[in-house]
Amino acid sequence: MTETQNGGRVLPVTDLSLVVLVGASGSGKSTFARRHFKPTEVISSDFCRGLVCDDENDQSATRDAFDVLHYIAGKRLAAGRRTVVDATSVQQDARRQLIELARKYDVLPVAIVLDMPEEVCAERNAVRSDRADMPRRVIQRHIRELRRSLRHLEREGFRKVHVLRGVEEAESAVVVTEKRFNDLTHLTGPFDIVGDIHGCASELESLLVQLGYTDGVHPEGRTAVFVGDLVDRGPDTPGVLRRVMTMVETGNALCVPGNHENKYGRHLKGRKVQHTHGVAETIAQMEGESEEFKARVRQFLDGLVSHYVLDGGRLVVCHAGLPEKYHGRTSGRVRSHALYGDTTGETDEFGLPVRYPWAEDYRGRAAVVYGHTPVPEATWLNNTICLDTGAVFGGKLTALRWPERELVDVPAERVWYEPTRPLRSEAPGGQDGRPLDLADVYGRRAVETRYAGRVAVREENAAAALEVMSRFAIDPRLLPYLPPTMAPTATSQVDGYLEHPVEAFAQYAADGVERVVCEEKHMGSRAVALVCRDAEAARRRFGAEGPTGSLWTRTGRPFFDDEAVTEEILGRLRSAITDAGLWDELATDWMLLDAELMPWSLKASGLLRSQYAAVGAASGAVFPGALAALEAASARGVDVPGLLDRQRERAFAATAFTAAYRRYCWTTDGLDGVRLAPFQLLAVQGRSLAALPHDEQLALIDRLVEHDGTGLLQTTRRLYVDTGEAESVRAGVDWWLEMTGRGGEGMVVKPVGALVRNPEGRLVQPGIKCRGREYLRIIYGPEYTRPDNLAKLRQRFLNHKRSLALREYALGLEALDRLADGEPLWRVHEAVFGVLALESEPVDPRL
Repeated sequence: MTETQNGGRVLPVTDLSLVVLVGASGSGKSTFARRHFKPTEVISSDFCRGLVCDDENDQSATRDAFDVLHYIAGKRLAAGRRTVVDATSVQQDARRQLIELARKYDVLPVAIVLDMPEEVCAERNAVRSDRADMPRRVIQRHIRELRRSLRHLEREGFRKVHVLRGVEEAESAVVVTEKRFNDLTHLTGPFDIVGDIHGCASELESLLVQLGYTDGVHPEGRTAVFVGDLVDRGPDTPGVLRRVMTMVETGNALCVPGNHENKYGRHLKGRKVQHTHGVAETIAQMEGESEEFKARVRQFLDGLVSHYVLDGGRLVVCHAGLPEKYHGRTSGRVRSHALYGDTTGETDEFGLPVRYPWAEDYRGRAAVVYGHTPVPEATWLNNTICLDTGAVFGGKLTALRWPERELVDVPAERVWYEPTRPLRSEAPGGQDGRPLDLADVYGRRAVETRYAGRVAVREENAAAALEVMSRFAIDPRLLPYLPPTMAPTATSQVDGYLEHPVEAFAQYAADGVERVVCEEKHMGSRAVALVCRDAEAARRRFGAEGPTGSLWTRTGRPFFDDEAVTEEILGRLRSAITDAGLWDELATDWMLLDAELMPWSLKASGLLRSQYAAVGAASGAVFPGALAALEAASARGVDVPGLLDRQRERAFAATAFTAAYRRYCWTTDGLDGVRLAPFQLLAVQGRSLAALPHDEQLALIDRLVEHDGTGLLQTTRRLYVDTGEAESVRAGVDWWLEMTGRGGEGMVVKPVGALVRNPEGRLVQPGIKCRGREYLRIIYGPEYTRPDNLAKLRQRFLNHKRSLALREYALGLEALDRLADGEPLWRVHEAVFGVLALESEPVDPRL
């Protein structure tokens, strides 16, 4: 219905729709479109003719022009953009193609008709140079076809038809954008989503009480959302309807229809329906109700919307589930899927239709909460969850608290209706959800993160990561995180040093970080450990059969080929966690830790011996002979002072180099001699710990080390520094000098607050590594401290490396959040894979 406003017609037009302007040539469609719609929303057939043949009036190009118009309109509708077609559209065939286009993309077709007098159209064409010679019969034919069609536009498929008759009515009209009925993105909850009730009024009341509702009202303003199938089969359908309708009418609840409401609604309208699957019970129970109540029920059922998009698009509620392409769309096809789901066309041994497992293929960002198909337990599957736990069949009535993702249920009082098919033993797809798919990670991608927006992953980097992941990585179910690269400190200008902690303290001070912690950098290999309380916990959360966790490198490779060795390390960690009381304190059955595994020789001895140690060994063998020869030549009066000095310097550097790398490699026998130095708890069940301040983190780590009776765990020494106090900074520098002077690798400087933003709101580096002078010989070679070599190394470019570190950090945080939130494996791995892909980005080799 349209209304009047200030003398002008108000034309409601849905925000996502295909608007078709209908009118004879010269009726003012283009002027109307410019006045009421954005230029980008309007696609003109004349403009498309110009695109095709450079002449907007060349009728021979009409077919190609409309191909272009339909293509552009389709792209816009697929992207969820309202689209306005500016063409005459007076012929039914032209309109039919546009209605089919709207149906293809599940949007509403809306017709706005400009019914102008013939004289008006002719006068307007006469003043246009490109249409001055248009025959009058063309306008007459357009008007005849238009008026012949007016009575049939709604039957053709237009959901709304606005007819503007005459110039005054067209010029005074006001187009008002209205939201789709299913768009409730502005409602953010919190919500309590209730599964299929099927007339179990007593169980509903018990569940509402357990959720905290009193007489249908929650004291904290929570909103109940019902997924449909309120009626049929159970003992008290009227009681359920009375409670739900009252809650909806008072604004305390929302409700979407189920297939049973759809069927019973048709019965109330006098249509013929089969009295099967519980309809007969509802009809019998409603016979004792008043006509007024029945009319109220009929009106309520008529007003139910197929599905709702809630909480900023993060939540979709419907009855039978909904693929992402249908979210927020409006068509018969969408409503049918929301009510009934999709079937394969087959029937099972009970004669019931086999439903297509759409949830196993779901990849949408929104969580989809639904019912319809009874399951014994509500479990998450690829960010979807079915809440129909068969209350009417003697199961239980289940609700989901959102955004908490907590399940609340009450048992059925009895079996009210014998099911045709027993409840399935498990949800479709198993505990892991849809398995990983190449499409999840292949090609150029943009991963949405909560801390840094969209992080782009280039196709060539994804290909490199795919090679590593497919050939070398551990079982992806046990690989929920990869650590980001770490940014080095700014290049030092202190004489003889490439890196120095003064620059790290200064950078954090500039970012507004007042307090930092300096952690000893253990010279080992970065290790991430997933420790589960037992094999059952690993199976339940990660779908792993057998292992109790995993231990992997920063590129996802296993540290040990022997799984028994890995299990032994996990067992020692598990004992320390148990003895420290952290399972119960953190309310978790699994724990993810970031650590350093030593000695370096466990993974790097081959590299050291083949690439680095060879230099030292060769130098040790060659330098004494070379030195002796040069010294003998000098004694004979040969002028070799420069060469002799250079050779003596190289001999000293080689000795220092050899000493530097040898302290990081020692012999191990099984686990004897192996050390693990954890320095951060990353996540536990239901919670990411990435934002837990480092002083609290290290206190938990100290408890682990204290309760380790096997000698595996090693503490991480630390020193706290105030970046704004010179004396504190000096103490930090002295600590670093003393540690690296003894041959230590160096330290990592981190904000005590862990996850920190600078005054501009950007993420601050989570850690800056500052490596010791002697350790850097392993990286840059024995003679890197020569002034000429240092001068070259100081020209290194840091910005890209820092940017890379922050992007990987944001992806790592996202992976931890998704893991803690219980999201499916493919969602977690999208972020994990992004970290590995970014690792293949080229950086300055001097870093």
